[in-house]
Amino acid sequence: MDVKKIYMDADALLEGHFKLSSGNHSQFYLQSAKVLEDPKTAKLLAEALAVQIRASGLEIDTVCAPALGGLIAGFALATALDVRFIFAERVEGVMTIRRGFEVKKDEKVLMCEDIITTGGSAMEAAFAVEALGGIIVGAAALANRGFCKRENSDIETKPNCKLPLDIPFFALADFTFEMYAPDACPLCKDGSEAIKPGSRGN
Repeated sequence: MDVKKIYMDADALLEGHFKLSSGNHSQFYLQSAKVLEDPKTAKLLAEALAVQIRASGLEIDTVCAPALGGLIAGFALATALDVRFIFAERVEGVMTIRRGFEVKKDEKVLMCEDIITTGGSAMEAAFAVEALGGIIVGAAALANRGFCKRENSDIETKPNCKLPLDIPFFALADFTFEMYAPDACPLCKDGSEAIKPGSRGN
């Protein structure tokens, strides 16, 4: 499966000057919402990801995604795996399990995002699951930004990866783009202004 081509065909691999959720800047941005707006494509990607996860033999009771970005990917993956789906959302800045969702003691939970960069949002949601007694057995994403080592990839874990090293991480492809601190961004030095996709109408 050529995941990069799928993103490009959906106009979801953007080029410009972007401010990432980490605060860093990049010339490229993955807009997974554009890919996942087509239910057939979402199903295709989720089923491919589910094949990897099943082949690993990992036992999963539930898929959990952090809102908002992980919701569609997480639901599609849970459907492909035929397991329950829940999500976490920010309440006053803290990832929280609410809306009547319950997590049983020792329930095996797979965290899912559309894209994992450092895995920070996934782990914030994971802490909320663990606080209710769940066990995080793995992480998954459609795309990996290359900071965390995924299964079946030669990319090594970078120091800023926040995913635990003792759980498997599954993704369909690696997208490794240069990122810059704002004060060292060559795009800023060229005079352009970074935009944050998903806000201000972008």
